[in-house]
Amino acid sequence: MASVTFDKATRLYPGGDKPAVDQLELEIHDGEFLVLVGPSGCGKSTSLRMLAGLEDVNGGAIRIGDRDVTHLPPKDRDIAMVFQNYALYPHMTVADNMGFALKIAGEDKATIRKKVEDAAKMLDLTQYLDRKPKALSGGQRQRVAMGRAIVRKPQVFLMDEPLSNLDAKLRVSTRTQIAALQRDLGITTVYVTHDQVEAMTMGDRVAVLKDGLLQQVDTPRNMYDRPANLFVAGFIGSPAMNLVEVPITDGGVKFGDSVVPVSREALSAAADAGDRTVTVGVRPEHFDVAETGGLTMVVNVVEELGADGYVYGSTATAEGSQDLVVRVGGRQVPEKGSSLHVVPRADEIHVFSTSSGERLSK
Repeated sequence: MASVTFDKATRLYPGGDKPAVDQLELEIHDGEFLVLVGPSGCGKSTSLRMLAGLEDVNGGAIRIGDRDVTHLPPKDRDIAMVFQNYALYPHMTVADNMGFALKIAGEDKATIRKKVEDAAKMLDLTQYLDRKPKALSGGQRQRVAMGRAIVRKPQVFLMDEPLSNLDAKLRVSTRTQIAALQRDLGITTVYVTHDQVEAMTMGDRVAVLKDGLLQQVDTPRNMYDRPANLFVAGFIGSPAMNLVEVPITDGGVKFGDSVVPVSREALSAAADAGDRTVTVGVRPEHFDVAETGGLTMVVNVVEELGADGYVYGSTATAEGSQDLVVRVGGRQVPEKGSSLHVVPRADEIHVFSTSSGERLSK
């Protein structure tokens, strides 16, 4: 097993004027499950392919353990990759697909069979070993691709959106299986996804990228509780955090008809930057429904989920209309078209600079 280090790693495609990955600095610990997440085009798959040796590194370095692998070919890096499209050989059986890399490496048939059977047992694939990929479901093919990586016992697993071809229910169960397997095997894993729910439920730590730049790397809980900037705040969480630009007033911020207290440090940092407003972030579950005060919200859509519900609505602000999402109890769901007064809980709000987007609240 080994740690992975991106040391100011940069990838600039020929003819491009802006790097796809811009001076990425990231330390992935030995045995850690790290998820790279971000919107399409943010550089997450490019980062993974740089680590795999499938993309050139134009600046900086990449290390696996204490080995500099920046310019090594993929076969010399001791990594195994699981692709989105499985990349199985259609003419080979499951057993031959899983053992192919070992066969190429010159291992004897008995050793290969033993390793393949051990991996198949782990992945509940024993009864499918003699089948061809076309006779398997999407979820089973994905497990074969996982098995092919496991038998090699690499130093690092690389997974590029491995669940995106599966249906929603299977994605959830396979997600759990991959996370449990990784913990059992203890192999350092770098996992790429655009799905932030996947990132939050699987990773020991999550790294968020935007436009090739690392925005924040932290545990899922810390990232949810303390997003570093407006982009991370709006990206992490489902439904997304409500972000409302509000004027600064004595003792806090003016939130509709209420004044919500905000830390003095946050307000003085905003004043130092010359901001007269701040952007307040409130998670849907951190609003209280009140009789009066706060923001008046017109209910547009209600999602009833049984235990609770999400109310989607809009409120009038100085800049125009602002969309809001509020979580309510499953037994107190308002009617569409009705009005709600919502007030954020003062100890659960996040304060960001409107000009720079950086977090101001501690």
